[in-house]
Amino acid sequence: MNAMMRVRLKADGRLVEILGDGTEQAIAPATPAAAAPTDPPDPASPRAGGAQGSDAVYAKGIRARAQLTQAEFAARIGVPIETVRNWEQGKRSPRGPARALLKMIDQAPQVAFAVLNTAKR
Repeated sequence: MNAMMRVRLKADGRLVEILGDGTEQAIAPATPAAAAPTDPPDPASPRAGGAQGSDAVYAKGIRARAQLTQAEFAARIGVPIETVRNWEQGKRSPRGPARALLKMIDQAPQVAFAVLNTAKR
C-alpha cells in the first residue's frame, strides 16, 4: 500500500510534493494547456511566469547587484543565511514582507539599506 502523498501549494500557484527528506519536487500540471503561459515570461519580473527558478534568479540578482555575499546580505536584511540560500537555490520563495523588502532593495538599495541600518540601533 502506498503512503499518503504530502502536497503543498506554493505562493506562486505551483503544486509541489513534500518528499520524505523534506525536499520539494514539482508536480506536473494535469493538462498540457495549463502547463505554460502563451507569452514568454519576463525575466525581470519577480514571478517570471511562476517558474520554479524565477524567484531564485530574482533573489540572487538583487544580492549580486548589491555586491554582497550571501552571509553579508542575510546579515544586512536580518534573516538567517539559510533563508537566502533557500531563496537562491529555489527551495523556498520569498513571500509577503520578504518579497516587499527585496523589491525595495531592487528599486532603491541605498534607501532600503539605510533604513535597515537605522532600525538596528
